[in-house]
Amino acid sequence: MSIPNILAAQKEYFASQKTKEVRFRIDLLKALKAEIQRNEEAIYDALKKDFKKSEFETFLSEFGLVVSELNLAIKNLKKWSKPQRVKSSILTFPSSDYIYKEPYGNVLIIAPWNYPFLLALSPLIMAIAAGNTVVLKPSELTQNTSKLLTKIISTVFPKEIAISIEGDTETATQLLAQKWDYIFFTGSVSVGKIVAKAAVKHLTPVTLELGGKSPCIIDGSVDLKLTARRLAWGKFLNGGQTCIAPDYVIVHSKIKSDFIEVLKAEIIKMYGSKPKTSPDFPRIINHKNFKRLTELLKNESVIFGGETDEKTLCISPTIVDNPSLESHIMNEEIFGPILPVLSYHSESDIEEVILNQPKPLAFYIFSKHNSFVEKTLHTYSFGGGVVNDTLVHFGNQNLPFGGVGNSGMGQYHGKFGFDTFSHQKSVIKRGTWFDPSLRYPPYKNKLNLVKKLFKLFG
Repeated sequence: MSIPNILAAQKEYFASQKTKEVRFRIDLLKALKAEIQRNEEAIYDALKKDFKKSEFETFLSEFGLVVSELNLAIKNLKKWSKPQRVKSSILTFPSSDYIYKEPYGNVLIIAPWNYPFLLALSPLIMAIAAGNTVVLKPSELTQNTSKLLTKIISTVFPKEIAISIEGDTETATQLLAQKWDYIFFTGSVSVGKIVAKAAVKHLTPVTLELGGKSPCIIDGSVDLKLTARRLAWGKFLNGGQTCIAPDYVIVHSKIKSDFIEVLKAEIIKMYGSKPKTSPDFPRIINHKNFKRLTELLKNESVIFGGETDEKTLCISPTIVDNPSLESHIMNEEIFGPILPVLSYHSESDIEEVILNQPKPLAFYIFSKHNSFVEKTLHTYSFGGGVVNDTLVHFGNQNLPFGGVGNSGMGQYHGKFGFDTFSHQKSVIKRGTWFDPSLRYPPYKNKLNLVKKLFKLFG
């Protein structure tokens, strides 16, 4: 079927009202969970072929999170879907006031390559939970995972409800040319602008999960070993190809040298002295990104790592010392296993770095000084952050996940995802037993009484 025909079939199915039945949605989610669990080993295998990602890392950062999201939706969907009673106002008395959760309709999800299983299925789960139909465009760069996603989705869903359409940029362009009721995109800032431009043509609401240069501040009070371990894990997970990975470090000058030495030791503990042979260190996704990353290292002071192998697409965990703020490495999102380390003497030094960057998707600070932490959190704008660790806010379904400014718009995860794919429809049910004449003309001698009522109840 052509893309317009697929969309037409989904529009027709949505118009049948079938997807608005909560029991129907729960059954679909249960079927999806069962199919994913049946394919657990195949999922591990696909991601190993695409990234050389270990089973442990795949479970921790993709498979386990998807199953957890399904469990949450299945357990709570009845409650989430019920009309929410809200307090009425003096203007609507007597009335019962509600917020109804209504699906938007036909949803397009464009997924990225860096977490191709998680970041395709997580929004799809909540779009289906909210009662929408879905067209998913998985990444063409992770062919093994994308093919498996297509197989899983085609097994669980009739194409009128959800379908995976594989393809390259041309396919994405054809999809964006259609009129959707909602678009959800995860990827780069540059492509996010293209998606937003396409959505504007039809006034289509959109969620953009983008990225940016997420800073990590480390003051002089920290436990060096614990900080280095948590930083190295967050930075080099998935080979550094994580939208919320610490992009660069700003460490207090008095501990910089000691911290770097401890960080080197922690990296070696994790991946050995030859990361290329480590079963736990993933590869760069393709030659284009490999070359982009190696270009970033030119003319920089590499003080650890820096080994590259284009044949196996391996770049070892690398530390770059004190790059210029005007350098390429400090003016584009790195999205790889390269960590610039800068130093600061005063808080104004931190401001000089961070405030000259667009608002980041993530923000990290390591410190034992609560006053410094709170001041820093209030000073800078970012999508989400963690104190004394990295990445872990992504794993809490009770926290909204999303960017701000250049790092994106909209949010999801858990109920926030359900709400993202639901229109909040306001409904007032008026009582008929009382109808005061105050609001009706003529208005003579009524103004003072209305002011008093507003003062009492407004």
